[in-house]
Parts: sequence; structure tokens; C-alpha cells
Amino acid sequence: MRTIKLGSSNLDVPVVAVGCMRINSLDKPEAERFVRSALEQGANFFDHADIYGGGDCEEIFAEAVGMNASVREQLILQSKCGIRQGMFDFSKEHILSSVDSILSRLKTDYLDVLLLHRPDALVEPEEVAEAFDRLESSGKVRHFGVSNQKPMQIELLAKTVKQPLVANQLQLSITNATMISNGINVNMENEAAVDRDGSVLDYCRLHDITIQPWSPFQYGFFEGVFLGSDKFPELNQEIDKLAEKYSVSATAIAIAWLLRHPAKMQPVIGTMNLERLKDCCRAAEITLTREEWYAIYRAAGNVLP
Repeated sequence: MRTIKLGSSNLDVPVVAVGCMRINSLDKPEAERFVRSALEQGANFFDHADIYGGGDCEEIFAEAVGMNASVREQLILQSKCGIRQGMFDFSKEHILSSVDSILSRLKTDYLDVLLLHRPDALVEPEEVAEAFDRLESSGKVRHFGVSNQKPMQIELLAKTVKQPLVANQLQLSITNATMISNGINVNMENEAAVDRDGSVLDYCRLHDITIQPWSPFQYGFFEGVFLGSDKFPELNQEIDKLAEKYSVSATAIAIAWLLRHPAKMQPVIGTMNLERLKDCCRAAEITLTREEWYAIYRAAGNVLP
């Protein structure tokens, strides 16, 4: 598996991250096969969150991988905290207690990466800084990042947080590409020119923050998968043509489109299907041409100015 540096850190990570939000849909033998297959593909970066399955997903993963010291050395584990029932909570107490619970469920002494899960309107950066300092000094967390945050929210944290924020997990796919479209349609009076995220794509590139696209196959907000959908006939025709050219699946082409962007993104795939997992990993071997990348972009309904 091809690797990149995660943000400004020295941590080498595979270009595809394995999302574990749905691992609780598998029985124990299936979960074991899934994790083993991911590792065989070189996909050893596993993305979790304390709310996935109410914590069950982390426990199921730890059991499936047979967590012990030697196994832990082969893994890169990321988890997220900050979402509570009916609210977001970036208080020092909640961050610290969440991490302790995450570590207990994952049966490990440390996380490679901790992300703050969506913005908290009541965030007090000083409390986040205190929590991060304690987690770093205790060795419980080695790297830190955020999820679904725009540049000024990251700047607000960076005012007091001394640790580099190495990742920002954002919704991005071929059909949900507003962060790309608004950069193409600069100074235009059209819908695509609307900047909904404060130029977060350019900001993350400027500040060496790795964007981790989530829901890379979805259109809308969990409205469905664009691959094979009759809502996107031109897009699927273009993807299928390239899939045949490169002798891979449409799934691989959809991920390859994200990987082709020079921002060096790390898509988070959420499939629990072994074949689709392998297809996603094959995307790391494909480099689409500029012409192919733009052909897919246009086929999704995006119009160049």
C-alpha cells in the first residue's frame, strides 16, 4: 500500500483508511476475516469513534484483531470524541474521560491519532489545550486533529493548542465536491462559486493538514451511493469506461479520483465487504490523468466556468 505522511507529522500512513463504523454489523468470524484482509492489503490504519455502535465497534475490533502488544505494533489507530446525545462537548473533562474509555475498549495504551468529532459551539480552546497536553505527556495520544472544521475554527484552537493538528476529516466525494468546485468557480455568479467551508481545502494544504474524506461514495447527506445509481448515468458511464481501461472496479476509480488530487488526501472507506475493501485498496496503484480526472468531475454535473 502506498503511504503518505499524516499532516506535518512523521507518521507514515496508508493512503486508504479503514473506517470501522459498521464493524458491529459483522459476526465474530466475519470481523476477524475483515480485519485480517485489511492488514493483508497493507491497510493498517483503522478509523474509530467513541459513538460508533455506542462503543461496541471499538470492542469488536479489538477482539477481532486479537489485540496484544505485538499486534498493536502493526496497527495505526485513530478515534474521535466530542459527540454526546443531543450536544457536542469539547470540555477537558469529557475529552479525557472519552479517551480513557476508548483505550479501554480498544485494549491499548495509546492512540496514534485523536480527532475532535465535529465542532462544538461552546468550545473553550484553553480546555482543549489542557486536555491535549495531558494526553500527550501521559503517552495516551501521539497525534491530534479535527473533524468537519473550517479554517477559522482550526485557527481558534491553534491559538492555544501547541500540538500540530495533522488531520481534518471532511465529507468529500465526486458528487459532494463543493470544496473543490468553489475553488474552480472563483469570482463567478453561480451556485458552484459559493464558499461553504472557508476555503478549507486550500487552508489544509497550506498548513500541512491531511484531509480525510468520509463517505467517498455518497451523494447528498447519506442519500445514497452514486456508483450504479440511475441518478448519475453520465458519471457511471465515465467511471465504468476508466474501470475497464485500468482493469479495476468502479469502486477503485472513485477512490482513485480522490487520491489523484495533489492535496494528498486519505479517504476513509466504510465498507465491510471484503471485495470492495480490496477494490478500494487497488485504487492506490492507479494515477488518473488530468484529462480523466476532469472528465469524471464534469460527468458528475460540475460545469467548468
